[in-house]
Amino acid sequence: MKVMISEDDFRVANLHEQFLNTIEDIEVVGKAANAEETIALVEEKQPDLLLLDVYMPDELGSHLLPRIRDKSPQTDIIMITAAKDKETVEHSLNYGVVDYIIKPITIERFQKTIEEYKKRAHILNKTEEFSQETLDFLLNQKEENKEEEVPKGIDPLTLKKVEQFLTSEEAGVTAEQVSERMGASKTTARRYLEYLVSINTAVAEMKYGRVGRPERKYYPY
Repeated sequence: MKVMISEDDFRVANLHEQFLNTIEDIEVVGKAANAEETIALVEEKQPDLLLLDVYMPDELGSHLLPRIRDKSPQTDIIMITAAKDKETVEHSLNYGVVDYIIKPITIERFQKTIEEYKKRAHILNKTEEFSQETLDFLLNQKEENKEEEVPKGIDPLTLKKVEQFLTSEEAGVTAEQVSERMGASKTTARRYLEYLVSINTAVAEMKYGRVGRPERKYYPY
């Protein structure tokens, strides 16, 4: 994932870069110190994500939003700024920024934001047809407490065990493997795995071997 930083304070820009370097699958492709550099670099690098400050020496970062959309429509934007006035916040939200973080920022908040963005991007790249649950997650309407909202037939403690097993297996798991681990039927294991897919904790793919039927494997997001 290509990430660009637009920040006029080089110390803050370097700090953001250090934060990003602690997160897997992230490449910092450029740093801009003013509005002019920001537009030029966005057009050249076409980043997946831009971390954008508002207060820059030549123009407000929030005023760049329509030009950024024009130069690189696929670039998502996270505002990281001290600006918290109503006009700037509303203007930024109206242009669809995916997050708005007020300085000073902690590494925990920064990492959480980037990890959630990565998950969101992964869902958009992998999904061909969206469920309401997936759209709720993408639109930040996901409920925080999964245990309180699990449907009938899903035990929260069993669900947690299945999720832990899933995340420990990078090569993916099948319903059969999970059923053996749970000591339950393959149908029960599949029900838990499909529920994890529905709440965007897992993704399912069909794997085709040389012989026999295709196998449905589940991977953590």
